[in-house]
Amino acid sequence: MSRSITVGLGARAYEIEIGPGLLDRAGRRLAPLLPRGRTVVVTDRHVADHHGERLAAALEAGGIAVDMIVLDPGEGSKSFAGLADLTDQLLALELDRGDVITAFGGGVVGDLTGFAAAVYKRGIDFIQIPTTLLAQVDSSVGGKTAIDTPRGKNLVGAFHQPRLVLADLDVLATLPQREIHAGYAEIVKYGLLGDLGFFEWLETHAASVTALEVEALAHAVSRSVEMKAEIVAEDERETGRRALLNLGHTFAHALESETGYGEALLHGEAVGAGCALAFRFSAALGLCSPAEADRAGRAIAAGGLPTRLDQIAGAPFAAERLIVHMTQDKKAEAGQLTFVLARAIGDAFVAKGVDADAVRAFLISEGALA
Repeated sequence: MSRSITVGLGARAYEIEIGPGLLDRAGRRLAPLLPRGRTVVVTDRHVADHHGERLAAALEAGGIAVDMIVLDPGEGSKSFAGLADLTDQLLALELDRGDVITAFGGGVVGDLTGFAAAVYKRGIDFIQIPTTLLAQVDSSVGGKTAIDTPRGKNLVGAFHQPRLVLADLDVLATLPQREIHAGYAEIVKYGLLGDLGFFEWLETHAASVTALEVEALAHAVSRSVEMKAEIVAEDERETGRRALLNLGHTFAHALESETGYGEALLHGEAVGAGCALAFRFSAALGLCSPAEADRAGRAIAAGGLPTRLDQIAGAPFAAERLIVHMTQDKKAEAGQLTFVLARAIGDAFVAKGVDADAVRAFLISEGALA
């Protein structure tokens, strides 16, 4: 049984469908959105090997002509070179502005494909079929698209909303357990930033979610998407409340930059560590109690995630290098650091102009090199 959640953006509103078996029904669901009965599916080699034929068959059964572009897996594809290669392949397929691209993969494929759709012939529609837990609960929803640069993560991009998101829970069964844990970071983040009741539910059900038990998984994904959809509808371009979704991300992006955006540290692992650091930094600043920070850390660790710097490959890190990455983060303003901090679990807020000396002292207390 699937569930549908609406992202309420007026004429640009769209549905996020969550449930098992959606891939096999993709043809019927996508056909009304494809004016020429055609789509180009952009995926990566791993997803194509596991699910490519199944999706192509489902689309063709719905009367849809399919071309498929297969990318190299990994964050390295989410670059200027990757964007150039993808747009060139789209041009070679002679897509016009009435066509639709389908992003079929995790966050890298979704971010890159969405950005390509935003700039291809000044913008064409795209559809998201996310295949990782992290993409299903976070990156496929809300229209943030981007590529990475040597100076930082997601620094070049556009807001470009999809027409539809299909989150098939069955496809998660082919993921390595490490990827499931990485996705759990974004789930627990929603409880930490704004829903104490959901956080308490996760404290009891973390093992069921990460074991992909269907009822627990469906609830966790649906509640995460509900929260994101509500926030995006209120603040599409992140001028206010949507910034709360960046809980943990200032630390996370700095760690990803320092570790090279590779297998050493997955994005979700960085977010998990970043959320734990954000709560401990909040406690160090006297904003929340140490007990709350400890409780947050335990819940993150229960999802199989790192919570401390010394648990990340490449440690110890130089505090000053992490701060340099933070100043280049897209959330920084006029060189001033911005963090999402917390007064308590479920009560996060945006803190601008955070003192770099306080961040440095905290990082050193956490084991970073002075």
